Amino acid sequence: SSASSGDIQQALRRAVQAQESWRDTTTERRVNILYAAASIMRTRRNELAAWEILECGKPWREADADLAEAIDFLEYYATSWRTLASPKRLGQEPGELNQRLYSPRGVTAVIAPWNFPLAIPTGMVSAALVTGNPVIFKPSERSPMMGHWLTEILQEAGVPEGVFSCVQGGPDVGQALVCHPDIATIAFTGSKDVGLGILKDAGTLRPGQRMVKRVLAEMGGKNAIIVDDTADLDDAIVGVVSSFTGYAGQKCSACSRAIVHAAIYESFQARLKEAVLSLRIGNPEEPETQVGPVIDRRAQSKIQEYIEIGKKEARLLVEGAVTGPGWYVGPTVFADVAPTHRIAQEEIFGPILAVMKASSYQDALTLANSTPYALTGGVYSRSPAHLELARQRFDVGNLYLNRPITGALVGRQPFGGHRLSGVGAKAG
Repeated sequence: SSASSGDIQQALRRAVQAQESWRDTTTERRVNILYAAASIMRTRRNELAAWEILECGKPWREADADLAEAIDFLEYYATSWRTLASPKRLGQEPGELNQRLYSPRGVTAVIAPWNFPLAIPTGMVSAALVTGNPVIFKPSERSPMMGHWLTEILQEAGVPEGVFSCVQGGPDVGQALVCHPDIATIAFTGSKDVGLGILKDAGTLRPGQRMVKRVLAEMGGKNAIIVDDTADLDDAIVGVVSSFTGYAGQKCSACSRAIVHAAIYESFQARLKEAVLSLRIGNPEEPETQVGPVIDRRAQSKIQEYIEIGKKEARLLVEGAVTGPGWYVGPTVFADVAPTHRIAQEEIFGPILAVMKASSYQDALTLANSTPYALTGGVYSRSPAHLELARQRFDVGNLYLNRPITGALVGRQPFGGHRLSGVGAKAG
């Protein structure tokens, strides 16, 4: 089902009416509501993970990890706000008292994706709520039930009537929120094209608007892992495979390019092929499944189009076999990919990997930085000099050395990109 324009207007009226009372609610009260929500999620952890498996096709480990991250976000933003909420004195000049304090901006629109259907919306919603902002939340139309459960949990935890509303629906609902004059802040995670559209719409001053809208947008990636000639190939193969096939490649942080030094290029390909062929593809309800389906027919068709493009541009190294019905795409690897190829430049939300040959480590860094995106990246190397050069030159929001490039932990690896991967504060 989808919210009507009347539903959206009603939710906004209630949020505006609740704005003052929520702003004046004590810090401890708002913080305790987030802790209570985290406690409810812990109690319902298995049930909520099962819903993710059913609705979004997440394998067991991925679904449970999303629940764990949602709990972490609630507790992280609660603890962070408790630290930031008190006014801070600036300077000690006699006869003056200067203070810096944070105050809520106003009604926040949270437009969330389906690939982390509880963790990402929980993070965006909880940060806005705990700092005193009413929230209108639009979950993805591909994961409406997870949006419903988050709403139910926050209400049970004590978020007052009108302060938080969930409006279900597609892009038209999101655009109505973005363009509404009562929205002060927009928190978005999704595609680059939609994110750029939101930034454009938010920059237009509309009748009745009293505040410049602030946009926090996370917009995807074309992430690379560099494997140099000193790397531990056992670690590198495991890291590349898990980073490009986790949740069937449907992560903005997923690896989509492996940039491999020429000296180990052939041996890397041979081992990568065997590792991909060993993956279990199937129903995510089965605990041994490693690669489940993609989210729906539309996603499957788009990924298959890119596979056909890849077969024309590069050399097919391996294509995972898929049997039986469902929206499955076998993990697919292309070798000898050039930096100008479409499969090396365009974001593909699925389990497709482009393997590129680098003549030197410096060449590998140049190739890694050759797309407009800058979200995550990784390096497998045993050379301290190469790792230090990556810290200086690998232009990404999150750089991982000798480990997979997905699975950032709240409070330990703040997550977010720049360039065309995102704008705004980093999450967690």
